[in-house]
Amino acid sequence: MKLTRTVMMLFGTHSGKPLELEEVNMEIVVTGRHTQIKQRFRDVVETKMNRVTAIAPDAQRAQIVLTHEGNPRQADTAKRVEITVIAGRTVVRAEASSTDEFSALDMALDKLTLRLRRTRDRRKDHRRGYANPVPVDLGVIAPEPEPEELEGEPNNSPQAAVASDLGPGESVEVQVGDTPIVIRRKLHIAEPMSIDEALYEMELIGHDFFLFVNKETGRPSVVYHRHGWSYGVFEIDTPENVKKD
Repeated sequence: MKLTRTVMMLFGTHSGKPLELEEVNMEIVVTGRHTQIKQRFRDVVETKMNRVTAIAPDAQRAQIVLTHEGNPRQADTAKRVEITVIAGRTVVRAEASSTDEFSALDMALDKLTLRLRRTRDRRKDHRRGYANPVPVDLGVIAPEPEPEELEGEPNNSPQAAVASDLGPGESVEVQVGDTPIVIRRKLHIAEPMSIDEALYEMELIGHDFFLFVNKETGRPSVVYHRHGWSYGVFEIDTPENVKKD
């Protein structure tokens, strides 16, 4: 289903000039996986998308995916709703599972609107010239030296299995020796960013961790959510590069 919702937004100033109406269009796409989309669900989705446009009037597209899990052992999470909203260059995602599609939709929308509000508030903070401080735990992890291989033994390590060079965007899957383990490797090109920017990106996509290159140290790093408003950071380096006191 593709719908285009037109929202009339008021724009103006406090100078006494009349406010102007401006149309904001958001495309709504609803798809199903292993299930048929009923008209009632389509109607509810269209109505509830008002919550999105009220917070993010610049939203251009909303993708809603309803998935049915046929395993009876997972009846409590049989319906999963994933929502992806594109607003300018920002992509915000949220998902939730429940016994029925309407409960899952409400839960996913609650998560989505919370992230949209945080995104909106963050933009306001940056316009004022500051950002809210985020508590983080900084740590440096130096990998232990790999054990030397004995002569004549086959090298079935995961490191050897993915040692081939890849170009940007290319991926490869390799089976490790004669084991059932299959490793998929892909090269992703990303601009270095600060810890604050990495936390922002992690929050937008709704994950508990985010891999990035720290532009202050140049090290591959991971930010992750601990509990509440507490976050952590892992930084990886080699023993040769770690400065000794």
